[in-house]
Amino acid sequence: MRWSSYTEADGTERAAVWRDGRLHPADAPLIDLLGRLDEAAARAPAGPGIDPGTVRLLPPVPRPPSVRDFMAFEEHVVTASAAIGLQVDPLWYRQPVFYFTNPAALRGAHDPVPVAPGSAAFDYELEIAAVIGREGADLSPAEAVAHIAGYTLFCDWSARDLQAEEMRLNLGPAKGKDSASSCGPWMLTPDELPAAAAMTAAVNGRRYSAGRLDALYWSFGEMIAYASRGTRVLPGDLIGSGTVGTGCILELSRVHGADAYPYLVPGDRVRLEIDGLGAIDAPVVPGAPVRPLRKEHA
Repeated sequence: MRWSSYTEADGTERAAVWRDGRLHPADAPLIDLLGRLDEAAARAPAGPGIDPGTVRLLPPVPRPPSVRDFMAFEEHVVTASAAIGLQVDPLWYRQPVFYFTNPAALRGAHDPVPVAPGSAAFDYELEIAAVIGREGADLSPAEAVAHIAGYTLFCDWSARDLQAEEMRLNLGPAKGKDSASSCGPWMLTPDELPAAAAMTAAVNGRRYSAGRLDALYWSFGEMIAYASRGTRVLPGDLIGSGTVGTGCILELSRVHGADAYPYLVPGDRVRLEIDGLGAIDAPVVPGAPVRPLRKEHA
């Protein structure tokens, strides 16, 4: 079962279930339906439905309570580390790691993505995210799996130059990851997601990335259990997998060279796809200018 959120012509936000390629509106926002999706789908009107090409698709949960993004694909961690002359810290194999990113920066699958202000090394990250369906705390991995309402395609847009600078101060990432994350076009219930779903990315029609979901080192049950340790996960929370192997320009350019895989600039178009989850297909546009914090920084 696929679920999306969208805006109507007057700006009203609606949730809808997909049937035969069309949207059938539900009676509440998706975040309020996550614990009763079967019931909500049965209550959605039949009829002809709505042509998805006539509405703006939003992130499935437009305003999640939180977004935690992990780093759970071993190939990405190993290759990216080796490319800069480092070895993977053994701690990564003992516990998963994540950071909190910005729910206010979430964008729909087809929304334009502005370059982060001041960045000259703008990047995509090909990921999948779990959507939490019900509250839980101090969960075991087996318990955590039962708290997943569905999965969605996720892109953590990254300003690599800003990220590298700010993390010299041993805190972050912050502005290197703060300007945009794309999500959607729908949430797929867990029973329909292929275990070995193919994951691909292309820039301006040229294939950049290819990986598979079953390459995860840390499972979503383990990630969510860790996220819930000593706290709560809430309905609508997003739990990102982190980048699949080869799934970003940072990794590709350090292995194959910056000339072969240049960073993104305005005018580029990025298409990310995962079997069962559809595609993020987004143009990169100019970002806002940097406004100095102090006169001496101008």
